[in-house]
Amino acid sequence: MKTSAILGAVFYAGVATLGMAAHAADPVTITIWCQDDERQPGLNLAKEFGEKNPDIKVVYRQIHFDDVASEAMRAYSTGQAPDIIAIDNPEHALFASHGVFLDLTDRIASSQVIHKEDYFPGPLASVTWDSKIYGVPKATNTIALYYNADMFKAKGLDPDKPPQTWDELVDAARKLNDPANNVYGIAFSAKASEEGTFQFLPWAQMTGGGFDKINTEGAVRALTIWKTLLDEKLASPDTLTRGQWDSTGTFNSGNAAMVISGPWELNRMSEEAKFDWRVTLMPVPEVGAPRSSAMGDFNWAIFKSSKHPDEAFKALEYFVSQDPRVFPDWGQLAARANIEIPTTGDAKKDAAVKVFMEQLKYAQPRGPHPDWMKISKAIQGAIQSALTGQASPKDALDQAAATIQGILG
Repeated sequence: MKTSAILGAVFYAGVATLGMAAHAADPVTITIWCQDDERQPGLNLAKEFGEKNPDIKVVYRQIHFDDVASEAMRAYSTGQAPDIIAIDNPEHALFASHGVFLDLTDRIASSQVIHKEDYFPGPLASVTWDSKIYGVPKATNTIALYYNADMFKAKGLDPDKPPQTWDELVDAARKLNDPANNVYGIAFSAKASEEGTFQFLPWAQMTGGGFDKINTEGAVRALTIWKTLLDEKLASPDTLTRGQWDSTGTFNSGNAAMVISGPWELNRMSEEAKFDWRVTLMPVPEVGAPRSSAMGDFNWAIFKSSKHPDEAFKALEYFVSQDPRVFPDWGQLAARANIEIPTTGDAKKDAAVKVFMEQLKYAQPRGPHPDWMKISKAIQGAIQSALTGQASPKDALDQAAATIQGILG
């Protein structure tokens, strides 16, 4: 989840003017709010757009990830919203459903640049509400299974045949677990935050469940497996409190044989991991079962209150036109299925990217639902309750399902 990488960095809030008029007439001014700094696409693309369009002055404000939703709603309610905002994809429905974002359906239908059929289903669903499109995916990510091929060999496991099912995953974790050498079989995040929901929800979805059916038999089985991994100490006890960044750090340092994480870790993996690491698709409940995976990253949206929607949409078209650069320039995956990812020359990374691009075919958004944060908290509570032994996995998920049904009305 891109969210985890953002939370692991230090951000500042600032405002910068990125484009100036080349003539005497006052240019149209559009304001963009985004969490990206100079190492990420948002700031760079905004700057380029301003330079290429001297009749449009771009004012860019970098905002902290934690403040995006609250700042945006406050600004809109006081008539001070920007023209464009980058918002975390599970929060998109909250704004779209309340009429805060501009309906872009007709603009996209007539656009020569943005084509909804180009996108992976998950990212497109995250900007869609009531069959209308209220934004454009900025980038995307998902999760898969990283594993230490050297440890596989040392424990008699075939590194060319990584776990494909849940049972195989648990079996491999047991064989790879090596307490004497401070090595856990697997690392993942069950943290009481969006990261825990992000990691657990695909397990439920692969069994026909979902946020609105979180207590299915398959979802209970999934949470029971998570509890087994902790009870048998196949995963570190601090799995309950660690985010994905720290979990991957455990893997990188050689203290976990496998980790569930995302493509935002590829550069770090290449720099830090001193072993043969590989990536495979998320294991499924059993052979032939449907696949699923989490979907992260941000969407672009235009506020309905924008006084310059045409210029703002022109900016979005420019951002989309630069999607082929998102990976080679900034290490992020474009949300479009028709983008060809160039090779990097790093064989491990190139192989991993192919796996993540395949996994994106099955990635599903969280929601979409206006009350996603309340729904997510119910799921987080169930995970924590079950894994700490306060309730059985079934009872914990039954309670979450009851809470969620109340939220859904």
